[in-house]
Formats: sequence, C-alpha cells, structure tokens
Amino acid sequence: LVEGHVLLHAFGVVSGLGEFIGYAARLVSGSLADRSRKYWAFIFIGYGLIAAIPLIGFTRSIGAVIALLVLERVGKALRSPSRDTVVSIIGKDVGTGKAFGIHEAVDQVGAIIGPLLFGGIMLYTANSYPAAFKVLLIPFVLMIIALAYAYRKVGNIVKAETENVKSGKGSLDRGFWIYCAAILLNTLGLVPVALILFSGSSILQPIGQQWLVPVLYAVVQIVDVPMALVSGHLFDKMGLKILALPFILSIFPAFFVSFGGLNGIIIACVLFGLVLGMQESIYRASICNLAPLCKRGIAYGVFNTMLGLGTLLSGAVFGFMINQGYSAVVMALFALVMQLGAIAALAKIGPRLSEC
Repeated sequence: LVEGHVLLHAFGVVSGLGEFIGYAARLVSGSLADRSRKYWAFIFIGYGLIAAIPLIGFTRSIGAVIALLVLERVGKALRSPSRDTVVSIIGKDVGTGKAFGIHEAVDQVGAIIGPLLFGGIMLYTANSYPAAFKVLLIPFVLMIIALAYAYRKVGNIVKAETENVKSGKGSLDRGFWIYCAAILLNTLGLVPVALILFSGSSILQPIGQQWLVPVLYAVVQIVDVPMALVSGHLFDKMGLKILALPFILSIFPAFFVSFGGLNGIIIACVLFGLVLGMQESIYRASICNLAPLCKRGIAYGVFNTMLGLGTLLSGAVFGFMINQGYSAVVMALFALVMQLGAIAALAKIGPRLSEC
C-alpha cells in the first residue's frame, strides 16, 4: 500500500515534469521565431518532425524509439508558438476566440481519429505495432500537403503583417505578466488529467476493467471539441466574463477525483474536458491583446511555460494529497483558493481582455 502511495506521488511529479519540459521549450522557440520572423519555417520544421512517429515502425531499437519520441516533442515545441502567432494574425477577421476554438476542435478531432485508426490497424494486422506505425505515414503526408496549401493561401497575409512590425518596438507589459500569473494559479488548482486517469485505473484494476482507462481519456477529448468551439464564440462576444467560467469549473475535478468512486472519476473527466477546451482556445486567444505582434512568439512561449509549471506543481501537490488520504473537501478547498487568486488577477486586466 505504501509503495502504491509513493508510486502515485511520483507519477504526478513525473507526468507534470514531462509536461513542463515540453511547454518550457516553447519559450526558446518563441523567442527565436520573434527574432527571425521565420514563423512559417518553425511551423514546417515542427510539423515535419512528426515524421518521427511513423518512423518508429521501421526500427526495433528501444533507444531509437525513445529518440524518435523525443524528436516529436521537440517538433511540437518548435511549431507551437509560431503556429499560435499565425492563428492570432489570420483569425482577426473571424474573431480570435473563434479562430482558436476552431483550431482546437479540429486538432482534437484528429486526436480522436488517430488512435482509432491506429487501433483499427492493430486489430486488422493481429497486433502488429510496426505495421500500424508505418501506415501513419499516409496521414503524415496528407498533413504536409494541407500545411503547404495553408501556406499558399495565407502565407502572404502573415508575411505582410509581420513585415509591418519587423522594426517596431514593443514589450510584454504588466498586464501580460498578471495574466500569466492568473494562468499559473488556475493550472496549479486544476488536478491533472494524468492523476484522474491514474486514480481511475486504481479503481478499475481490482475488477479487471482497466481497458476502460483509454475510454475515460476519450471522454476528455470528446468533451473538449464542442467546448472549444462554443467558448471561442462566446469569448469574442463577452471578453473577460467567459474566462471566469473555466476558472470556476477548475475547482470541481479535485473534489470528484476522490469522491464518488468510478462515477466521480467520470465526472472529473467531463469537467476536465470542459476546462481543456477553453484552455486551448480562449486562454490562447487572450494573448492577442496582451502582447504586441513583434513579441507574440515569446509571449506564447511564456504563456505555455506557465501552463507547464502549473501542471508540474499541481501534479506534485494533488499527488501528495491523494497519497496522504486528504478528503475531497480539503482538495476542493485548495483548488478554490487557487482559482479565487486567479480570478482576482484577471479582474485587474479585464478591460484589456474584453477588447481583444
């Protein structure tokens, strides 16, 4: 039992550390993208490194597989700040919140279809991992074609916008840093999905139903999609007011992860999915009015670093509390304090966010 508790705490820390490293690397790539203005170069290189995933099917070396997985994570770190900068530029006409909402929705549809495709290939090939990974070369090639088409359509628009500010000066002011502090507090008070799933696995293991854990994760992704679209639309209409919603919702997963057994885990997954949909859409959309375009890449890098740091700390804190048998009420109270702090910080920059 003691070993299980230590494992849960370690799992929370390690999973959070992985997220933090992945997010913090974006700080470097965002800064480099701003200095060079080569946003599309970072996007193409970053997405190109996704080739590492299908290449796993061509090797049997564990070391090579690990290297390829790390390479794919590096690619995500390279492309994310530049991609978000491009979305913030081309999304101005339709509404920044809506643009980021559409991006997240499409991204999550892919996140759902991808594993289903992989699982289907595994079933068809009698559990052949090499075959399943090799087939992923097809969607990879289609993705690169779609990316090239997007560049052809909007590349000049982005170039014109960035050229206009190439010699301009700007800085990340107090409002931006207050917003990042709010995001840090919000994420710190949100129990990580990894711990929710780990807790669910602990409940399902004694009854031999651990196959339901991926289903629980799918629930998170399925809820994410419509929430990203709806919240993006509402953000363009309401500004700061809608940002209070995910902060309030972030209180409750901490309660249900330790209350209600499997039903509580399901509720926690649904609530986390709702927050995730808004985190990946309207949280990012808010940056457009807090950072000048000449600093937009590094702004997204800093923002993502705060998300990663919050995930790291929340994994450690909530993992410790679950290990020590803290009640659901105590964990919810911790989450409540963090979210109240986050809302108080947002209140100081509300007018600027509502203009985005």
